[in-house]
Amino acid sequence: MQKENDMNLKLRNGVILLVAFFLGALLMLALVKYYPMTVTENVTKTIKDVTVTENGIADAVEKVYDSVVTIETYKKEKLYATGTGFVYKNENGKGYVLTNNHVIESGDSVRVVFTNGSSVEASILGGDKYADIAVLTVSSDKVIHVAEIGSSKDSRIGDTVFAVGAPIDSSAYSWTVTRGILSGKDRMVEVSLTGNSVSDWVMSVMQTDAAINSGNSGGPLSNSNGQVIGITSMKLGSSGLSGSSIEGMGFAIPIEDALEYAERFEKGETIKRPYLGVSMYNLSDLIIRVDAPVSNGVYVDSVEKGSPAEEAGLKSGDIITKLGDAEIKSLAYLKYQLYKHNVGDTVVISYYRGEELKTTEIHLSKAAS
Repeated sequence: MQKENDMNLKLRNGVILLVAFFLGALLMLALVKYYPMTVTENVTKTIKDVTVTENGIADAVEKVYDSVVTIETYKKEKLYATGTGFVYKNENGKGYVLTNNHVIESGDSVRVVFTNGSSVEASILGGDKYADIAVLTVSSDKVIHVAEIGSSKDSRIGDTVFAVGAPIDSSAYSWTVTRGILSGKDRMVEVSLTGNSVSDWVMSVMQTDAAINSGNSGGPLSNSNGQVIGITSMKLGSSGLSGSSIEGMGFAIPIEDALEYAERFEKGETIKRPYLGVSMYNLSDLIIRVDAPVSNGVYVDSVEKGSPAEEAGLKSGDIITKLGDAEIKSLAYLKYQLYKHNVGDTVVISYYRGEELKTTEIHLSKAAS
């Protein structure tokens, strides 16, 4: 009897242990599910404030819109050309307007039209055809808004950008907004300043797929915060890239470059560029056969008497291949590198005379007036 009682006790205890085990397991599952173990982890998140939303960039556009003006260039009292500009400064009784030089260079008077429809005659403070930058001034009380200046250097490829301007017909399409992205930076684009098929200048510019049409020239290219980072130029789009106009490729001059020239115009300075005193052609464009170990460079056709080039020993038939450390593959690149220097500087030019590579120092001066 005692033995049977012991067996029942052991069985009862086993059942109790089994039930306790299952209850404990269920309790643990509940604790894990409803009260999970917490692990402390430091996570740093960078959140950027941008104005790009599902509704677009309307807030950013509003920030710059009323600073944009339509520019009307007149020649002998007849409308000759139109373009775009924007007010970048308003002080000392004057509003300062940035635009492209090619918008106003062929006229004898200029008018500026604001978003409220008011039209006022503007004075040309200064301009430079190589930089394609010009500054106009108007009476300060006519200015509606001043654009906020941003940084092209801080902009990244893929950033949202937009242009505001007067494409094609300024009377019908003024203050048109086009949106795109920043497609490239530091693009070296060759342009013709004379309108022919030969490029004679190079510009370092930004590339965008925002639509840039005739009449947009001189208008702002802005970032998604409504800050101006560049000046659009149709001249680059139409005469660059071997004269081709390519869909979805617009160009803009970095705002830092534009303001550098603007500040000089504000000080009353004229842009004095050094010259060599030679008549030149692209080596690749020559019809005549030239014995040289290179296929690209600048062929010296003639040398002016008493010029820096003559004093340095350059002669007709020489082929310039380097200015300082910079490779010179064409006349456009030679001017681009040369104009980085100032009158009075001394530069080293590398050139071929026949098969022989030579170097010479040239003391740069300005062309005689």
